[in-house]
Amino acid sequence: MTKRLRYQVAVSLDGFIAGPRGEYDWIVMDRAIDFAALYNEFDTVVMGRKTYEPVAAQRNHGAMRGMEVFVFSRTMPAETYPGVRIVNDDPVDVVRALKAKSGRDIWLFGGGTLFRTLLDAGLVDTVEVAVMPVLLSSGIPLLPPGASTTLKLVDKKILPTSGIVVLSYSVPGGIPAPPIRFVKSQKKKAKKRAISVSGMINPGAAA
Repeated sequence: MTKRLRYQVAVSLDGFIAGPRGEYDWIVMDRAIDFAALYNEFDTVVMGRKTYEPVAAQRNHGAMRGMEVFVFSRTMPAETYPGVRIVNDDPVDVVRALKAKSGRDIWLFGGGTLFRTLLDAGLVDTVEVAVMPVLLSSGIPLLPPGASTTLKLVDKKILPTSGIVVLSYSVPGGIPAPPIRFVKSQKKKAKKRAISVSGMINPGAAA
């Protein structure tokens, strides 16, 4: 089965995936997000140079455990590090070949320019955004100008503690988006809190 290419990113409420200088310190964290479960959905990551540079500064050459990372750049020399390949080839050709392989899905980690290139080539299957309750006013947009695309909503999760809204859309003609599995159940948390409060009020109720 063909692998999905999933544009999975955090985005500000006004549509930016990074600040004016590429910063990500505005991203809100929430314990309801299970990052281990999220990472387990992928075995390959693709990204552009501007996205790669801050990632590489935080990790060993930008490597991600259990995943093969491809970085597309016309200016960086082609190199291979453990788990990371910097390639100068056409991303359309490379990603098309990656999608034909067996395995888990491909994470389009960023940025917007690479997203536009692969979307125009008909290779993007899903757009999955975690909308942050933050207004940046300027920065790197989710998608540069180009042709419009109508998406189909598949799933949504609201994280009331942080105000994050996670949305999962399918791109017409692509493989449908999966349900959002990496957000821990809010109902279970609410039930546990209700039992805890009930036990405090009436200890016998929690027995």
